Amino acid sequence: MKKSFIIMLFGIFSMLMSFAQDTIIKGSVLDGTTGEPIPDVTITIEETGQSVKTDAQGVFQFPGTVPLGEQVLKVEKVGYVTKRYPIVVNEGQTVDISGMTLDFDTSDKKDLFIISISDDNLNSEDDGLTDNVSGLLQSSRDVFLNAAAFDFSATFFRPRGLDNANGKVLINGVEMNKQFNGRPQWGNWGGLNDVQRNQEFTMGMSANDYTFGDLAGTNNIIMRASKYRKGGRISYASANRSYTGRFMASYNSGLLKGGWSYSVLASRRFGDEGFIDGTLYDSNSFFASVEKKINDKHSLNFTGIYAQNRRGRSTAITEEVYNLKGREYNPFWGYQNGDKRNSRIREIDEPIFMLNHFWEMSPKVRLNTNIAYQFGEIANSRIDNNGSRLDAINNGVYGGARNPTPEYYQNLPSYFLDDPNPTAYDYQLAYQAQQDFINDGQLDWNNLYGANAINSYSVYVLQSDVVKDNQLSLNTILDANLAENIRLNANINYRSLKSENFARIEDVLGGSGYLDIDAFAEDNIGQESEGQAQSDLNNPNRVVTEGDRYKYNYDINSDVISGFAQAQFKYNKIDFYVGANVSKTTYQRDGKYRNGFFANSGNLSGFGETGSFGESEKLDFSNYGVKGGFTYKITGKHMIDVNGSYFTKAPSIRNSFGNARQSNQTVIGLESEKIQSVDASYIYRSPIVKARLTGFYSGFQDGTDIGFFFTENSSNFVQEVQTNIERRHVGAELGIEAQVTPTIKLKAAASVGQYVFTNNPNLYYTAADFKDVNGDYTILTYGDGTTALENLHVSGGPERAFQIGFEYRDPDFWNIGVTSNFFSNAYVDASALKRSASFSQDVDLLPVDTEGNLIIPAGGNISGYTINDYDDNVANELLKQEQFDSYMLVNVIGGKSWKINDYFVGFFATINNVFNQDYRTGGFEQSRRVDYRSQIEEQNNPNGPVFGNRYFYGNGTTYYLNVYVRF
Repeated sequence: MKKSFIIMLFGIFSMLMSFAQDTIIKGSVLDGTTGEPIPDVTITIEETGQSVKTDAQGVFQFPGTVPLGEQVLKVEKVGYVTKRYPIVVNEGQTVDISGMTLDFDTSDKKDLFIISISDDNLNSEDDGLTDNVSGLLQSSRDVFLNAAAFDFSATFFRPRGLDNANGKVLINGVEMNKQFNGRPQWGNWGGLNDVQRNQEFTMGMSANDYTFGDLAGTNNIIMRASKYRKGGRISYASANRSYTGRFMASYNSGLLKGGWSYSVLASRRFGDEGFIDGTLYDSNSFFASVEKKINDKHSLNFTGIYAQNRRGRSTAITEEVYNLKGREYNPFWGYQNGDKRNSRIREIDEPIFMLNHFWEMSPKVRLNTNIAYQFGEIANSRIDNNGSRLDAINNGVYGGARNPTPEYYQNLPSYFLDDPNPTAYDYQLAYQAQQDFINDGQLDWNNLYGANAINSYSVYVLQSDVVKDNQLSLNTILDANLAENIRLNANINYRSLKSENFARIEDVLGGSGYLDIDAFAEDNIGQESEGQAQSDLNNPNRVVTEGDRYKYNYDINSDVISGFAQAQFKYNKIDFYVGANVSKTTYQRDGKYRNGFFANSGNLSGFGETGSFGESEKLDFSNYGVKGGFTYKITGKHMIDVNGSYFTKAPSIRNSFGNARQSNQTVIGLESEKIQSVDASYIYRSPIVKARLTGFYSGFQDGTDIGFFFTENSSNFVQEVQTNIERRHVGAELGIEAQVTPTIKLKAAASVGQYVFTNNPNLYYTAADFKDVNGDYTILTYGDGTTALENLHVSGGPERAFQIGFEYRDPDFWNIGVTSNFFSNAYVDASALKRSASFSQDVDLLPVDTEGNLIIPAGGNISGYTINDYDDNVANELLKQEQFDSYMLVNVIGGKSWKINDYFVGFFATINNVFNQDYRTGGFEQSRRVDYRSQIEEQNNPNGPVFGNRYFYGNGTTYYLNVYVRF
């Protein structure tokens, strides 16, 4: 009896123990080649979407309640081929699947990203027109975003109509976006492909562990020595798009005895020219990271990056130039001593050093503290043809030289055929101009040297516009699991920037020096204390030479402090999050020159300080944001995901000062931009099919934009300032892929959007020589002071993009993929001046002085003077925004790898635009001759407009081939 009782108690105890046991899923992930553990692998239960990451030892365990029965684990990490493992989960039991393996992904698409985004941005004359958001998306495994990053990027397609300024790029949790324009400078870490494979991307305003985020998403590049797989890689790449060759070698130690680990990389990219003529490439990149695991709670990591880049640039061209010279034409280069020399060189030389401390305060609380310092300069060269000489007899100045650009409008056939009824002599001149341009059409360096040789000072010099930044960044990031299903993220950030901005003489082109005065200034320079011609009245009539600063010289000091907090909640059927941030931003200009046009300090309504020397008023912006979202799990395969946000952003430094090179004046009516957004997605996931359909909306108010140009009726440089800009971005995107067999995957992607202005922004102009009838400095406005942009499209790549394609991965380690990509609904960037009241004014009736200069009324507004034969129907046609033709691009990718003893040898290749399609990626209307009558002459001239739209053209057929050895 006693024995039976004991047996019964033992049985009851066993049953209770069984019921008390937790249901656990745990395991580990190893490299399929080396057998080393892989950290930061994402393990997802597909039915519920629950996910965890492996630790430094490659180990994982799902916390809390897990689903029972047959389940599929998705195992993925950027740089590896995703795998799925079926498991069976029984209640109260532990499922231990240690030893799962991931194989290295030999397709190496990161190289595609580097060559198509970073380098193209360095190539264009206007970064604002070519910077796109695709680079942010390279680490995403989402079908649509993957297409946007790798296949759509050549067209400068912008997902949801957003550019880089709407996204965040972090390295080890430290923000890399420039304060000048809000955009990341990709060249700062270019050529470091092998150490950029560990990335964490979150789309849009969804929950992010490091920062509040932005509309285009957040990408954190993890560059910790301990996070790299042990081993090395040596590769060589050949291409014809930007560089023509690249060597790269890297090695990662893995975790060594004593808790040390290190990673090093060196690469060189080079080429005399890419697809565009004369676009030289010369870049060297170095990376080193050393990490010490002090104990189980503390690790200290140092990362150093030096990515020097020197690159020849190109520019947008008119259709006339394209027809004569083709899409490979680049006017910036010419032969000198038998070699091609490009006058527009962009040089980036900005090292980055950072120290990262990782503190595991407890198993549930982690604190990451970072300090980073970046310094160096970005220099953009160009030819200055404003060289002058002193006129001792008349006590004045004379000078300035002809524009040396070979595609200057006076060198083209259309200039000679501008008259509605050209003569035989006009045709003769046009034909001669055509033949000269076709047969040469390049910069004449010898002519520049010759002009300087016959003058006392150089009339031509090669100058650089230099931005020399010193930035200190500090932040601390908290990640805490408050409960089994509640997680808290928070950070505090501080960034301090001192930015020196100046022009520098790079080459006097055979001359003896350069007289630092403005040849276009209309004053008597003998009055040295007040002479407008002087760049710096504190050092009048200065002669500068190579290496000297001149023309303009000022500092921008900026401080940004921000805080962010976010709570994430995870439950069986729903996950949701809420987050908020606050920030304070200050800017101040500190002029080093007392410019002759802005010699005296004073206050102009709305401008604040208008002097040029010393400190400006301090601009101060306080901003905030809130966001939230949820994921509702209908079943394990069907989910609904919704995100919403409202936040304000301080204007960038670029858009805060109206004419920073010459004065302290700030933008009139400057406000923080207001942004609201919402997106909703239906997500379907099964072992065979993955799909996402998303609708999105973003609204923008109080935007600011500043442009710069010369007008036909002014020899001075004009600043165009738009404020109160409102935009609406709305559309839908779809991505779907199907693993129809173990080796064949079909995929499709689509985006349909509409990105338009929703109001008529305020518009005014400033220039150094804008004085009213009283002789006072003034702004210039037309009519009601707005520009009619409402319902026009925001330029920036096609609004519609579609893709179909397939991938084949053979078990024998070779793969091939083909995609067909269709693009439409891209628009030219509309001229604001052309759509102001200036368009309808009769330029012959405008008041001018005896020298033909516009007389500006007191207050700066010009109204009336309307053309008497103005026709609204004709005007509507003249003002119609140009839509580019649609086009299709076919791309092919493929690769193969072999294992030879302990080495892996392989190659990866891509051919873009297989059928050599001609297409335009962007363009803009010129703001010269934009009044009604001039536009009738321009657009109706059968010989082509003199100041036609300028276009960026896409590359023809290009290739990229990468051969590597991995060990």
